[in-house]
Amino acid sequence: MSERIRIVVLFGGRSAEHEISCISARSVMDALDRDRFDVIPIGITKQGRWHRLSGPPALPIETGVMPEVTAGAGTEVELSAEGGGREIVGIDGSRAAVDVVLPVLHGPMGEDGAVQGLLELADVPYVGAGVLGSAIGMDKAVQKVLFADAGLPMMPWEVVREPEWLEDDEGVTARVAALAYPVFTKPANLGSSVGISKVHEPAELPAGLAEAFRFARKVVVEHGLEDMREIECAVLGNDDPVASTCGEIVPKGHEFYDYASKYLDEDGAQLLIPADLPDATMSRVQRMAVTAFRAVECWGMARVDFFVRGDDVWINEINTIPGFTSISMYPKLWNASGLSYPQLIERLIELAVERHDAESAKGMTARELEG
Repeated sequence: MSERIRIVVLFGGRSAEHEISCISARSVMDALDRDRFDVIPIGITKQGRWHRLSGPPALPIETGVMPEVTAGAGTEVELSAEGGGREIVGIDGSRAAVDVVLPVLHGPMGEDGAVQGLLELADVPYVGAGVLGSAIGMDKAVQKVLFADAGLPMMPWEVVREPEWLEDDEGVTARVAALAYPVFTKPANLGSSVGISKVHEPAELPAGLAEAFRFARKVVVEHGLEDMREIECAVLGNDDPVASTCGEIVPKGHEFYDYASKYLDEDGAQLLIPADLPDATMSRVQRMAVTAFRAVECWGMARVDFFVRGDDVWINEINTIPGFTSISMYPKLWNASGLSYPQLIERLIELAVERHDAESAKGMTARELEG
């Protein structure tokens, strides 16, 4: 990557994780080497409109409020449908060529394959998983099926859809009871701990499901072991992915690693990197992380979350666009593994270009055969 590359950093979006996406994007843009990269910040409003901004979003520590992309914040733009689509076109007539898109989008309409599909149609290289891997990574229920097929151990779990809860709450309650309390109720297609509740007994189940149903029509209910440790591992690569060292999250003043402990409370959790694990357990987690990465057809990057108690390890979930804030685990894990934040982002861009070139070569061969 000797030439200067024009990077679109895409953030915001229509999901409940809009604000976290803005914070992650700020960290990414601050880390990009401006001598090597031209950076175009494009924020997506909660209504889905794209705006080219003059600079990165402000952080809560600077403004006292969570950041948001609003209409009028910049020039409204769209991805060109002409000439392969590798241009951003403004309503003012401005045009900017694009080399790579770095989606820093969390949740639906960004992390779930929707934007990835748009970029595929426009033939634009982009960082991270493709359409299939993104869609699977966004759906906690579907990924569990693939994890099971890959032989990865998990906590007992159930899927509850909103209509069945409304029609047969007693049946759902009985199924959840079979998991054994406590359980966690979580939207199937969100991250950042949005909508998650820890349910200690049957009387708390309606409230836990109601909170999750605020954000999704499908909810995963999962048994939660007491005294379990939350371990995370980062994966990086395309055809030959590698795993980072492992880290542990220790909530402070919160029962579990919820939204507040992640983003609102500076002292909400302690991140222990590397995690204090026996070498054998560390290696097992790393192997399982790579297995999970491959099981969901992931590319580029992912963070894989685990539960550990004693010598036992269970996979929890995979995140194909992990948080990239200054306190997020994914960049911290790679930093502890010898890859700095700027080096990590540069490597992700390289992987995006490599994958796009490889896929384009296959597409060219297919067109030649058709001809």
